[in-house]
Amino acid sequence: DGLLLTGAVSNIEPHHYSDESSYEGNLLDPRRDATNLPLIPLAIEMGVPVLAICRGFQEVNVAFGGSLYQKVHEQPGFMDHRENKDDPLDVQYGPAHDVALVPGGLLATLVGDTQVTVNSLHGQGVRRLGEGLVVEAQAPDGLIEAFRHDGPAFMLAVQWHPEWKVTENPFYLAIFRAFGDACRARAAGRKA
Repeated sequence: DGLLLTGAVSNIEPHHYSDESSYEGNLLDPRRDATNLPLIPLAIEMGVPVLAICRGFQEVNVAFGGSLYQKVHEQPGFMDHRENKDDPLDVQYGPAHDVALVPGGLLATLVGDTQVTVNSLHGQGVRRLGEGLVVEAQAPDGLIEAFRHDGPAFMLAVQWHPEWKVTENPFYLAIFRAFGDACRARAAGRKA
C-alpha cells in the first residue's frame, strides 16, 4: 500500500543518467539500481503512494529520465551539501540550510509556510528534473531539494532526511503523516 525509498551510502551508477564515468571511490549498488529504477514508474502507474528520501529522491528523478550532478560541491554556484562525517550524528543530521517551498505546493500546504530548515547529507543532486516531476522546494543556491509527481497518486521526493528525530520536527512529521494517510487511503480503497 506504499513504497518508501530510503537514503543510502551508495549512489546510482552514472550510466543510468549520463555518459559520464563514475568517479574513483564512488560507492555504487547496481542491484538496488536494477530493482528500484524500473519499480518506481510501475508504482506510480499502479497508484501506489511513494515517499523517496535522499538516494530515493535521486532514483525517482533518474527513473523519470532526469540526470544528476555526481558532485554538487564541484559545480559553480552550488554550495557544499555534504555533511562532515567527523561530526556527531546530531550535528550531521541537524539543521543545515533553509529551503524555499513552492507557494501552494504540497510541502507548503503541509507546513503552512514557504520556508523551512532541513538537514543536508548529500553529494549528488538534480541536474535536470525528470519528466512529469514538479519542483516543491529549492535550496538557497537553486538546487532542487524536493519534487512531486504530476499525477493522481501521492509521490513526494525529498533530498534531506526527514526520518531523523521525526517526532521532534513538526515539518518532518507532517511529511510522514501525509505519506501514511495516502497509504491508508490506498489500503481502504483496495478493500472496498
